[in-house]
Amino acid sequence: MSVTTNPADGIRLSYSIAGSDEKNAPDVMLVHGSALSSSVWRGFGYVRALGDRYRLILPDLRGHGRSDTPHEPDAYAMDRIVGDLLAVLDAADVERVDYVGYSFGARAGLALALAAPDRVAGLVLLGGSARPQRGAMDAMFFRGCVDVLERDGMEGFVREWERQRQEPVDAATRAAFLANDPLALAAYFRRSDLEPGIDDEALAALDVPTIAVAGSEDHMRVDDTRAISRSIPGARLAVLRGFDHATTVAALPEVLSVIEPFLEARTVR
Repeated sequence: MSVTTNPADGIRLSYSIAGSDEKNAPDVMLVHGSALSSSVWRGFGYVRALGDRYRLILPDLRGHGRSDTPHEPDAYAMDRIVGDLLAVLDAADVERVDYVGYSFGARAGLALALAAPDRVAGLVLLGGSARPQRGAMDAMFFRGCVDVLERDGMEGFVREWERQRQEPVDAATRAAFLANDPLALAAYFRRSDLEPGIDDEALAALDVPTIAVAGSEDHMRVDDTRAISRSIPGARLAVLRGFDHATTVAALPEVLSVIEPFLEARTVR
């Protein structure tokens, strides 16, 4: 792992570069969702599947993985997250990138494209949303999830999540979740709950090729994904049958079937 720093607040950010070492290989940034880390892209097979053709930039978002884990909710404001992504792109010497984001990573990608459209050549949004996020963490996991994090730690959180789901989470997700600092994650959840929506006018002004993807059983995000595809000019929509929010990112063959043609059509750099 390499390390860089957000100059706005000094937070240290871990990232890795994987895949093709060819000089002109296209750059793709893969950004994980809440409570995960960059390791999921290896665990679910994306690095193996895409690495022969693309140079892959894999950051750990602040509060996750090997990046710094501040315990103050304001440290997780979206402008700080965007600054982190820009700092990683600068450290990796990437001028423009095709961006693949899952869940919160998709939301961060929208914010990045709005703040620095010259740095984003294309957007792949998996289970993303542009709507206000109040209550989103409780809806995604379970009611009172932040309180459980603070009281019972990551093991208690995962145990309660599995009880509510009535099924175990996959091994890659479990490993990523258990590696988290529970107080940092709680602070991140609390700040995410305050995140305002991105209005349709702002989305309509985006001039970035976009594909929005969600599982048909992702009852929390499939409608949001359809709304994104309607709001961003020229955006494509792909609904993967039979998958919910948690299982969409793990559905490698199905996800690749819709995002690989999109990436291959891009002529980044």
